[in-house]
Amino acid sequence: MARLPRSFFARDVLEVAPDLLGRELVRGAVRLRITEVEAYGPRDTACHAHRGRTPRNAVMFGPPGHAYVYLCYGLHWMLNVVTNAPGEPAAVLIRACEPVEGLTVVRERRGGKSGPVLLTGPGKVGAALGLDGAMSGHALYRRGQLELHAGAPIQPSEMVVGPRVGIDYAAPADREAHHRFAIGTSAWVSHRKGLAPRTAASR
Repeated sequence: MARLPRSFFARDVLEVAPDLLGRELVRGAVRLRITEVEAYGPRDTACHAHRGRTPRNAVMFGPPGHAYVYLCYGLHWMLNVVTNAPGEPAAVLIRACEPVEGLTVVRERRGGKSGPVLLTGPGKVGAALGLDGAMSGHALYRRGQLELHAGAPIQPSEMVVGPRVGIDYAAPADREAHHRFAIGTSAWVSHRKGLAPRTAASR
């Protein structure tokens, strides 16, 4: 299956995030279908880069189409997809996925668990893909250790949206913004609370 081109990522984060649903992450024998994401943009107080560039978040400043991988709470590696033009720090957090290939490998990396608990959470996705900080900055549109393939994008009618999770530190408007997107019919979604069909008002 074809990799997504670099131009796919060079758009506003709120365009790229919903368009990632149904796309596929590939690393070795493992292929995962993306089922839930969160968008973080340049003027967003929930975004890692809202206070400026640091060694940790430098990848978010571009170029687009690269992986931003960071360690959360010293335990979990989180995968983000960098978007927007260079200099505009923005990225999409991959919150949940569904296994397409390599289920045996995924289960081994996730301690033998089975069902949606395998991949419903960003740290679980990172573990299933075997990620670490060395993958931060990797180009997802090139052949390599981690790729993003076209997969089968979903229809707008299949999408649900709602506020993001775990951003109590952000400004109220950013906490309430509907910047989390998921496949409504999928069992592989981490947090269903607050999600509803997408309408013109929620865009």
